[in-house]
Amino acid sequence: MNKYVLRTSLVWIGILTVAIAGFLFYRSHKAATTAKTNSSMKSSESSDEQPVAQGPAPTPVSQSANMPAMGGSSTAPAAQAPMQTPLTPVQITPQRMQSIGVQVGTVEYKHLDNDVRATGNVDIDERLLAYVQVRFPGYIRKVYANATYLYVRKGEPLFTVYSPDLVATQQEYLLARQNQKALSTSTVDGVAAGAAALSAAAEQRLQQWEVPQSELERLKETGKPIVDLTINSPVSGYITEYNALPNMYVEPSTRLYTVADLSSVWVYAQVFQDDVGRLKPGDAASITVDSYPGQTFSGRIDDILPQVDLATRTVRVRLVIANRGLKLKPGMFVNVDLKSPLGRQLTVPASAVFQTGTRSVVFLDQGDGSLDPKEVVLGPRAGDEFVVLKGLKAHQKIVTSANFLIDSESQLQAAAGSFAPPPPGAGSNNSAPSAQAKIDFTTDPNPPHEGGNTFRVQLANASGAPITGAQVAVTFYMPAMAAMGMSAMKTTVTLSDKGNGLYEGQGNLGSGGSWQTTITAQQNGKMLATKLLHVNAEGGM
Repeated sequence: MNKYVLRTSLVWIGILTVAIAGFLFYRSHKAATTAKTNSSMKSSESSDEQPVAQGPAPTPVSQSANMPAMGGSSTAPAAQAPMQTPLTPVQITPQRMQSIGVQVGTVEYKHLDNDVRATGNVDIDERLLAYVQVRFPGYIRKVYANATYLYVRKGEPLFTVYSPDLVATQQEYLLARQNQKALSTSTVDGVAAGAAALSAAAEQRLQQWEVPQSELERLKETGKPIVDLTINSPVSGYITEYNALPNMYVEPSTRLYTVADLSSVWVYAQVFQDDVGRLKPGDAASITVDSYPGQTFSGRIDDILPQVDLATRTVRVRLVIANRGLKLKPGMFVNVDLKSPLGRQLTVPASAVFQTGTRSVVFLDQGDGSLDPKEVVLGPRAGDEFVVLKGLKAHQKIVTSANFLIDSESQLQAAAGSFAPPPPGAGSNNSAPSAQAKIDFTTDPNPPHEGGNTFRVQLANASGAPITGAQVAVTFYMPAMAAMGMSAMKTTVTLSDKGNGLYEGQGNLGSGGSWQTTITAQQNGKMLATKLLHVNAEGGM
């Protein structure tokens, strides 16, 4: 009985222990899941609470993106790209545009050539080198071309050579010719043909030894062997190598002369490795030399050599250039212009592109002094043009001068706009996640002046339909100027609904100068859109 009670007690204790352990595990797992869910919800809520769209004003960064959560992991957040200074549309009066030298061009398609400039050196075209050697052993008797870099013409004598083997072969040839004449009338089968074959074989041997045809004709006429055979130049050019000396014994392996034909030369251009990918064999090339101002020598790319100079990071590009008048000398330093056709490309003038180092910006001319910055993706530069890969369309009007001043004005307006007080209701839960309307702002007179002015806003939705029944306000703000003893000025004008999306109101500007202007449009407690800009008023300060 006692054993039965003890066994039962132990069983119940085991069951209770398992139950408690399971309950504790369930509690801990539920707590962890709840904490993870709350963290995800907080992150989602933080990312969903976006400010009202205010044109191109900088997007604020939430605090949770910059600081780790309290009590959470101390791991640093991933590195982010540096925030770029935002750009805002610029409104400039025609008088100011003229004073700062603003000019307007057009985006258009053009047929372009990829232009690469480099320097190089003239070299001998190795394919046009001629080597003078003899096909038989002998002795040099007389040397006519006896200096390096002497210019010789094709067929001009270089030297004479005496060869016992050559004399013996000529005698055999003369004897074969005599036998051919004597046996030509023989009636015995094969005798006349055999004599003719011996004569032809001896003549062919002389031709294989490259005895000039003129010497063979003289041999046939005189019937006497030529003791001193004259060797002529095979091409016209300059002697770059000269080894022929009187009374020197020569063999077929002896190189006596090297003659360079300079009617066409090679130019080795030193092209930076970044530009090599823009070139290919067959592209047009031209060179200029300081020795001949105003003259251009044309050619083509022959080959791009497969090696990079580690010291200069350049690649040698071999050009074939026609050498008119033999003016180009080996070793000359030349300027090289290489052109590779790009075809028909969308282009803008290079002066229209403002490059900050991290992005390229072009200002679109929207008319009436409204300039809209547009970030573009550029291709290669060809002369005074840039190829546009993305961001623009043909026939758009763009600013081609004074870009730096306009960019500075755009950044100043963006910075001033980021410090402007938020419009009413911008932080409420009913604020719209993005702009729902388009705002066009005008003044009468244009530009406004110190004192009374009429302000108008044309309000339309994303599809262009007018919006009525909205509450539209325009706030003008000018910061204090302590150096001039001026305090900050602020004026708010509420515009009345005139129908068909037009809102109009009267207001006074207390001074001339640049006013930071905030235009807000609300409807039924929700923000439709805001617009930040600078308005330049005429008059004294």
